[in-house]
Amino acid sequence: MPTVLTKTTDALGAVRVMIRSGLVPFPRLDRGIASLAGVARFGPFAGPVHAHARTEPRTPALVDELGTLDYGTLDASANALARAWHTAGITAEHTAAVLCRNHRWLVVTMLASAKNGNRLVLMNTGFGAPQLAGVATREGVHAFVFDDEFAPLADALDPSVARYRAWVDDPAAETTAPTLADTIARTDDSDVSPPDTPGGFVLLTSGTTGTPKGAPRGRTSPLASAQFLDRVPLRRGQRMMMAAPAFHGTGVSQLAIALALGQCVVTARRFDPENTVALVAEHACDALVVVPTMLQRIVDLGPDVLSRYDTSHLSIVFAAGSPISPDLSARTARAFGPVLYNLYGSTEVAVATVATPGELAEAPGTAGRPPVTCHVALYDDEGHRITQPGVTGRIFVASGLSFEGYTDGRDKERRDGLLSTGDVGHFDSRGLLFVDGRDDDMIVSGGENVYPLEVENLLADHEEVMDVAVIGVEDPEFGHRLRAFVVPTANSARDADALRAHVKARLARYKVPRDVVFVDELPRNTTGKLLRRALTDLEPEPPAA
Repeated sequence: MPTVLTKTTDALGAVRVMIRSGLVPFPRLDRGIASLAGVARFGPFAGPVHAHARTEPRTPALVDELGTLDYGTLDASANALARAWHTAGITAEHTAAVLCRNHRWLVVTMLASAKNGNRLVLMNTGFGAPQLAGVATREGVHAFVFDDEFAPLADALDPSVARYRAWVDDPAAETTAPTLADTIARTDDSDVSPPDTPGGFVLLTSGTTGTPKGAPRGRTSPLASAQFLDRVPLRRGQRMMMAAPAFHGTGVSQLAIALALGQCVVTARRFDPENTVALVAEHACDALVVVPTMLQRIVDLGPDVLSRYDTSHLSIVFAAGSPISPDLSARTARAFGPVLYNLYGSTEVAVATVATPGELAEAPGTAGRPPVTCHVALYDDEGHRITQPGVTGRIFVASGLSFEGYTDGRDKERRDGLLSTGDVGHFDSRGLLFVDGRDDDMIVSGGENVYPLEVENLLADHEEVMDVAVIGVEDPEFGHRLRAFVVPTANSARDADALRAHVKARLARYKVPRDVVFVDELPRNTTGKLLRRALTDLEPEPPAA
């Protein structure tokens, strides 16, 4: 459990980071005080926007396909929607949900729910109707905001749920659900009274191992934002290209930081790798926020395409959500320079560590170091803390943004005030963390412990491999063996023996995949996480003799 001294040191360090980044804009402390006052009234998401609307209302806040929205208009729209909801009987005791792609109406809904005191469930755009209905029932959703493309899913909800259309594809469509635009246009947009408790978000886990669980994010200390700013040079007044989906922890956290810093956030409803680079160039973006599969597709465009766009302003590529292979890290550096910042964390713990460009160059594959207010420790299977470098253990994290338990009452394992990530890893002699794999991914093959992630990273380095996943499968002789699923490059010889030889030349014999399966693509969810269960249904090619 963190001591009083640790908490004091964390707080002082967080304040220094906030001043350095401009979150507390020294010497304009009046603006910093206004922002903190806004947070006290409307919470850490809506509070800073409310403050910016008072002090710099004409500053651009958001760019989407409909154009540019300034802070004054953004805040006023949120006021109007919060007031409309309250008038309609949707009060602070009710839970709302949103199923939207990245655009202004999603952000307005997030702000309005905070101002109205609602819990807001951020639904995954990859949901099917049964998942959506199940989560909505479990979370007690009373109001639902959705894009037109998701109207068939909205029909799966209980008829008592109030519905609001966000992004409208067909203004003439016959529907009883009002649009947010019309609702806001006919409602008073003056300041609303703050709720007793500002609304918070319910983030959903990826659901790769079953039904997505709800991880609530309620009121947090303003100091907690420093953990995103300590090792990543996000600064006041920059422009951020938000490619990651904002319903995901990566997207919503960076959206909140950008708005708190008074940045302009550029968005697009659908991810396209070349269009993303084009928007970075058009708006001279300083930062690009992605999940690793997006980054993979961007660098796969190659130098001929990337050289068409001026990305010289780009000083930060912020990636989180799943592991980044050493190969992808190196290719990103060749494409954009030393700009990649890789965050390791989870929906439950928020931030664990951040790897800087220098660390990724020095120690490819590292997850970096804990930022201010974050603490990481390793434990063995008996619960003893591991302090020696190079020894693999289960990863536990303490963070000011860690959740307090799932909405269904369950929790993750905790030790000494730290929360399990479900991963295993080790520190090297420099104090850099390396994630070796999921705790439940480890297999025992011929009496030897094997983590598939190490083999995945090695195969990803092969010039004929575009994407790869490695899993353990049962084996009658060895107990388990490795099976590699490979997405080959266009010019690949699809030579399974050559890929096995690539691994055998660099790792121990028992880490060589017995099976190699060539596939057109790997099954991933909308945030790029691998759906390992789906891989078990794919048949392997015959093993080498």
